Amino acid sequence: MDWIEWFGEHFIGLFNAGGEQFMNLFNSIVPTLVVLLTFTYAMIKFIGEDRVTKGIQFASRFTVLRYTLMPILSILLLTNPMAYTFGRFVKEEQKPAFFDSLVSFLHPVTSLFPYANAGELFVYLGIANGLAQAGYSQSELAVRYFLVGIIVILIRGIVTEQISKYLAKKMQNSAVKG
Repeated sequence: MDWIEWFGEHFIGLFNAGGEQFMNLFNSIVPTLVVLLTFTYAMIKFIGEDRVTKGIQFASRFTVLRYTLMPILSILLLTNPMAYTFGRFVKEEQKPAFFDSLVSFLHPVTSLFPYANAGELFVYLGIANGLAQAGYSQSELAVRYFLVGIIVILIRGIVTEQISKYLAKKMQNSAVKG
């Protein structure tokens, strides 16, 4: 009988702990997320959606901007999963590389802009809390995580674009022979 009582107390305790965690998030990060999203959408309205679109199309012409600025802007402006729609601004043969850059930046972006991929915030917070307990600065971690993410997405975009070109050429050659 004792084990049933113990199970009942601890079972509901699990939900109580979950409720406390939810309220902690609601009282701390949720208002920040709402303000960041409001600011982002206000900036798009202020600049003008047409101007934003033309600027992004211009940026897609350049490799460095295509695999750094575009994924960053798409995640910050549209958040996950709507960020994938930025792929419409790149050529068809560049879409796999753009997508690779974009998905590779979904975790690093949470360090400074948690609203952009809130579903994965637990990954960054787990690392950040561990470092805070060890006595390290969470601010330094956030900036480094973000900057390393930019370098990684650039490398991944360039490499994936080259792989895609190679595979497209190989498929074209085999279609001609066949």
